Amino acid sequence: MEKSNLKTREIEKNEKITEENQKEESVKKTVKNTKKNVLIASAVILIILVLLALSVVFAIMNINNNNIVKGVKIEGIDVSGLSREDAKSKIESIYQDKKEKEITLKYNDYETTLSPQLLEVNYDIDKGIEEAVSIGKSDNIFINNFNIVKAMLGKNNIKIDMTINEDVAKQNIEEISANIPGAVTEPSYYIENDKLIITKGKEGIKVDNDKLIEKIKEQLKDINTAQEYIEIPVTEKKPEEIDIDKIHEEVYKEVQDAYYTKDPFTIHPEVEGVDFNVEEAKEQLKEDKEQYEIQLTITKPKVTTAQIGSEAFPDLLATYSTRYDGGDRDRTTNLRIACQKINEKVVLPGETFSYNQTLGVRSTATGYKNAKVYENGEVVDGIGGGICQISSTLYNSVLTANLDIVERKNHQFVTSYTPAGRDATVVYGMTDFKFKNTRKYAIKIKASASNGVATVSIYGIKEENEYTVSFSTRTVSTIPFTVKYVDDNTLAVGTEKVKQKGANGIITETYITKSLNGKVVSTKLLSKDTYNAMQRIILRGTKGAATSSSTDNNQTGTTTPSTPVQDNSNSQQPSDSSNNQQQPSNNNSENTGSTGETNNTNT
Repeated sequence: MEKSNLKTREIEKNEKITEENQKEESVKKTVKNTKKNVLIASAVILIILVLLALSVVFAIMNINNNNIVKGVKIEGIDVSGLSREDAKSKIESIYQDKKEKEITLKYNDYETTLSPQLLEVNYDIDKGIEEAVSIGKSDNIFINNFNIVKAMLGKNNIKIDMTINEDVAKQNIEEISANIPGAVTEPSYYIENDKLIITKGKEGIKVDNDKLIEKIKEQLKDINTAQEYIEIPVTEKKPEEIDIDKIHEEVYKEVQDAYYTKDPFTIHPEVEGVDFNVEEAKEQLKEDKEQYEIQLTITKPKVTTAQIGSEAFPDLLATYSTRYDGGDRDRTTNLRIACQKINEKVVLPGETFSYNQTLGVRSTATGYKNAKVYENGEVVDGIGGGICQISSTLYNSVLTANLDIVERKNHQFVTSYTPAGRDATVVYGMTDFKFKNTRKYAIKIKASASNGVATVSIYGIKEENEYTVSFSTRTVSTIPFTVKYVDDNTLAVGTEKVKQKGANGIITETYITKSLNGKVVSTKLLSKDTYNAMQRIILRGTKGAATSSSTDNNQTGTTTPSTPVQDNSNSQQPSDSSNNQQQPSNNNSENTGSTGETNNTNT
């Protein structure tokens, strides 16, 4: 028993010693860890203090640095270290190339393009540059350092905001929808004489406008894209049903005579009555046909704007005259037809007048004759020759009446009836002369061609400020004519004959000056015109030669042939052009004043 107790006490003693040793070791370990933690904490604090000091210095240095900090990119383009101006120049250059590169749109074999400039694409480069320059330059140095480090790590890529004119984009997409192969055809209608022509629709595809606009935006925004074209997204679509009630609502018009009121003065144009039997039309539409003809009931007004008394157009606003060769019967006939077509024509405020639309198709069926016209650089006979003299006369009268020109182009060559820069050519279906009545009241055109003088006048009501108009034209440069030789086997060898006289071409600038009460109000460029040189054509005789060949030789200026040249060229300058190449223009110094004046005559 005693032995057992002894053993127990020995064990307890050993356990106590072990416990004390463990406590001592724990204390030592704790002391050691404490020292270590103190050292680590001190080191961390020291590092933080050093970094803080460096960051303060770094931030201060960058605040005073006006250039963009290292690592900053704009849409992936590195602008590190660049000034605001240099960065803007670099970015603008890249985006300018983007603006000038057309977007190709494709659907199967169909392909078309869109111009970014047409879409009015706009990149807010200034905003992106400002954001790039401001990095590291705020009032908070911690934020500055964070952004600087972020930029250095390549994490600061600034985006450029981009916008396009979506209305314009949708208009262009609608055109694509209409032209794309297999496009859905919606029902349509038009009026031809006293018939309403309705065409049934056809199932097909339609461009997905929203998806395509998004694709266009993505390509315009991504300056790094290697994509060559955009696949046009389409959807299958069935055409709408023909809505005859809606068509009737759009077509129906109550007949109305033209009239005017004095207070306030307003012209109310005539309205031609149009109607059709809806129930009969519905019966016709039950037939399975591609096209339907519905009989219209047309009721003509008793009074038209052309018949309104002169008291509605009391004032002569402008008049202009040109001379022509009355002995040329065919050309004179064309001039008179043109005058008859535009005579008594009333143009309401805000309305646009079209010369081509008013005159209609030029053909023998409508009374027009063959007369001299320009074609492929030569004077030849053509239907309707001469009507450009009336459009040119009208043009000058319209300018003097202070109306806006909507469309106008000069002739291929300088005409003889108006100074350079003051002509207006027309080609049916291609080149038109249009003007808009921007005055407060309606105007009426009076036109006549008689005794070698063509006159176009404009009547209306004078406004509070009526401007006197004058013109001045300067020749910018001269284009020398060339000489063309053409072999002719009807002329004896060694004989030459002039088929067409040559004439130098010119480039002109015409200015329009407006004055009020004798004082100049404004002078501006009306047009810059290019008139081609008219080639001199000489026929060279080959009759009787051993071999006959035809050669063309072009030379600049005139020629001095060994045998006298017989000049049988037509000296009369035509007024019409079937091959117009020029842009709108103006002409020599001239003043039409408030009443106009007679111009140069046709030779």
